[in-house]
Amino acid sequence: MKAIIFYIVGVFIIYIVIETAVRRGINHSIIGQFLEKKYEMKEDKKSFLDDDLDNENKTDH
Repeated sequence: MKAIIFYIVGVFIIYIVIETAVRRGINHSIIGQFLEKKYEMKEDKKSFLDDDLDNENKTDH
């Protein structure tokens, strides 16, 4: 049972690391910067981890 829990936690951590690396890699690449300039799409997409109850009152809605 413990092995399954460690496996799920490990996969979740790997998912977060890969997702962050890909997002930063694309945003800092030459093609990513070119597309942002060309289409004027500079928006900070939030991770699903930013939508917790602690950050609920800090948004500008």
